[in-house]
Amino acid sequence: MNFQWNPGQQRARRDVLMSGARYCLVYGGSRSGKTFMFCRSILERALIAPGSKHLLIRQEGSAARATLARGNMATMKAVAQTIRDDGTDSGHLELPPMNEMYGYFSLPNGSEIWIGGVSDEKAMERVLGNEYSTVFCNEASEINYEAFTLLRSRLAETATKINGKHLPQRFYVDLNPTSSAHWTYKLWVAGIEPSSDKPIDTSQYAACTINPGENAANLSSDYLADLDALPPRQRKRFLLGEFQTEVPNALWRREIIQRYHTTPALTRIVVGVDPAISSNIGSDETGIICAGVDADGNGYVLDDDSGRYTPDEWARRAIALYDQHQADQIIAEANQGGAMVEATLRAHRPDVPVTLVHASRGKVTRAEPVAALYERGKVFHHTSGLDKLEEQMLSVAVGFDSKREGWSPDRVDALVWAMTELFDSLTAPRFSSGPIRRAVGTMA
Repeated sequence: MNFQWNPGQQRARRDVLMSGARYCLVYGGSRSGKTFMFCRSILERALIAPGSKHLLIRQEGSAARATLARGNMATMKAVAQTIRDDGTDSGHLELPPMNEMYGYFSLPNGSEIWIGGVSDEKAMERVLGNEYSTVFCNEASEINYEAFTLLRSRLAETATKINGKHLPQRFYVDLNPTSSAHWTYKLWVAGIEPSSDKPIDTSQYAACTINPGENAANLSSDYLADLDALPPRQRKRFLLGEFQTEVPNALWRREIIQRYHTTPALTRIVVGVDPAISSNIGSDETGIICAGVDADGNGYVLDDDSGRYTPDEWARRAIALYDQHQADQIIAEANQGGAMVEATLRAHRPDVPVTLVHASRGKVTRAEPVAALYERGKVFHHTSGLDKLEEQMLSVAVGFDSKREGWSPDRVDALVWAMTELFDSLTAPRFSSGPIRRAVGTMA
């Protein structure tokens, strides 16, 4: 029985992969067949261009190996079978095991398919040492624009197909769409360069949406019903595959988020922490935001290292951010076990300056004065690395309720605590747990 593309994949292949565009984006809901389609396309390209190199990459190297090398790419034996069924390979393709030491598949014709993670520094040294005919950013919602631009520089291999013609270079991207603040939306939908907002050559970019309903033949009806029952924000992303636009009555709007490239001299720097009570799948994230203020009273958001961590992990990351930016204080919410929060931090750095803050008002009420600072042009964001924070900011509106929405704006909470500490007029009741000055040279 021959392999059949689902309707969404057929449309994506026709409108995107065969469009002639250099940069190809397919976005949409969960389990719609995006990654499988791109993996097969890469294998096809590797087969028709002997000796060519191709890169599949995610944010985390472990996730890349699990979902690409041992997931879709391990299942590439099944993909290889579909190619044999089509007669593309004349029945000879056998996908060898991945070279675990260096992270690539070596095909019988000399082509290589590399697997990597943006955050894996050692592996990235090897990855960036090559030039590729194809680069595929999988789950690009996790990858920042700076990494995308770096990877573009490696799309430079000159490869020849078995018919003697040149193999065109292609950059593939897929994701479950996040917000219209994400760089993928700006490039492929808005047609602007994310860091400058200048128009781009849209003829080089092609995109389309495919969704799980179009892949119903390969999914259970229960799974599709679950997606349909998600809270509105998650349903829009994981079922309908739509980018989130700014919500009505949002506290922040995209146009009030100002940017900076070079950090000025700062008079005070803090790390805001909004700890989660667990790191289980589905639990809230721990918000970890570093921010500072200059002599003119302008605020700067420097870094975001939020994520789903154990208490030991978030404490290490908060202190690492404190050291990296030579901060003056860690500001941590104490509602989720104040003594535990302080003890966890001090287990890694006994003398770290900690200020505990208690939330006596709702999230929106606490955030409104900080949003007002943005309205007045008093806060600036670094040009990269803050996409997920900004997505949350644009989604928090008057009347926001975490239980109803099905998610908690933990990054925004950490931002609010940091900015409240930096701007005296916003300072909330807090409990300082000195010392206020750390010993120089101590390490976590």
